[in-house]
Amino acid sequence: MILFVAKIIIAVVALLHFYFLWLEMFAWTTKAKKVFRKFPEDLFEPTKTLAANQGLYNGFLAAGLVWSLIIQDPNWQVYVALFFLGCVAVAGIYGALTVSKKIFTVQALPALLGIALLLIHQML
Repeated sequence: MILFVAKIIIAVVALLHFYFLWLEMFAWTTKAKKVFRKFPEDLFEPTKTLAANQGLYNGFLAAGLVWSLIIQDPNWQVYVALFFLGCVAVAGIYGALTVSKKIFTVQALPALLGIALLLIHQML
């Protein structure tokens, strides 16, 4: 049961990062303005390329998390998930410290929950 819940968390984190990819790569100058309300509106266009680069990295995180869900070997499935969730957690903690505390709740907390569940599963 713990592993099942962990996989749901992994899927949710992956979906969030696919959303971040879309938002930063394809909707930065349109929909992102509604999400990042504190970001000055006149900076969206000049930072479009930077946002797309960031979105690409979010896509890699999402792809790695999806990959972890389809790996057949149970040990490697957990190891790969732990690696990518760890990357997400570090990025979320860094973002919370440097940009907005909300990033911790949206990004780091779900990843840390997934890590905790996987580690509990490994101990059982």
